[in-house]
Amino acid sequence: MKVNYRELVKKVRGTSVPKPLSGTLSGHAAGEPFDKHVYNEIKKQLPKNTFRQYEYLNDLYSKNPEIIGNKARQELFDSPSVLFLLSRGKDATNKWSLENPFDEKQDDTADILVVKDGFFEIIDIKTRNLSKSAQAPNIISSFKLAQMCAKMIDNHEFDNLSISYFEVDWELKDRKLICKDAHYAHLFRATPKNLYINWAAAMQIQFHVSNLDQDFKGSVEGWAKAYLKHFVAQVYRRSQYMVEKYAKPFERYIK
Repeated sequence: MKVNYRELVKKVRGTSVPKPLSGTLSGHAAGEPFDKHVYNEIKKQLPKNTFRQYEYLNDLYSKNPEIIGNKARQELFDSPSVLFLLSRGKDATNKWSLENPFDEKQDDTADILVVKDGFFEIIDIKTRNLSKSAQAPNIISSFKLAQMCAKMIDNHEFDNLSISYFEVDWELKDRKLICKDAHYAHLFRATPKNLYINWAAAMQIQFHVSNLDQDFKGSVEGWAKAYLKHFVAQVYRRSQYMVEKYAKPFERYIK
C-alpha cells in the first residue's frame, strides 16, 4: 500500500469541516465533506496518483480517445478484478466521450483511488457521529465481494489491489463537524469468518472500521478462499432459515 495511513490519521484528527447547510447529519450529508477532506490530504501525499473513481476512468479514457465502446475500453484494464470493481456499466461506457464524461456516483466502489506502479489502492471513507449509537454502516455487497474473490482466484491476481477503509469519528460543535478521532483498516487483514452479512440490508457486509479485527496473517489468496468458504456457508444457512420460516408453514396447503 502506498498511502501512509498513520500520517493520514494525524493530519485529519482535530480538523473540522463546516456543517452542511441542509439535510440531516447522517449518511451522505455528513460523510461527503469529510470524504473530500480526506481525499485532499491523500492528494498531498500522492498528488499524481490520487483520484476519485470517476476521475480515474475519465483520465484513462481521455488518454485513449481512439478506443471507443465498452468492449474495447474494457481491454484498457490489465486486470479482470480491477475492471470488475471500477468499470461502469456497458451502456454508460459506450456513451462515454470527451463531451460526455462520467460524474461521481454514490455507489462507486472507491471513494478514493490511488494508482501507482500497476497497484490499485481502493479506499472507502466512513463517518461516525459520536453523539449517537448507530448500527454499523453498509460496507460492501457480500455477493460483489464473492465475485471479486472468484475473479482474483481465476486470474491469479493477488498482488495488484487492496481495499482499505478510513473512518472519521466526529462531533458537532459551533456549526462545525470536528474530527475527534480517525481509524483505518484493511479488508484483507480482517478475519473472513468474522465478517457480518446483513441479509435484510441487500446482503451488505457491515462493520465499524474502528472495530474491524486485523488478525488475518495469511496471503491474499488465502483470504479470498477463506472468504468464499464463509460466504457459501452463510448462503446455505440463510437458505435453510428461509425455507423453515417462509415455506414449510405453507406447504400443507399446496399438496
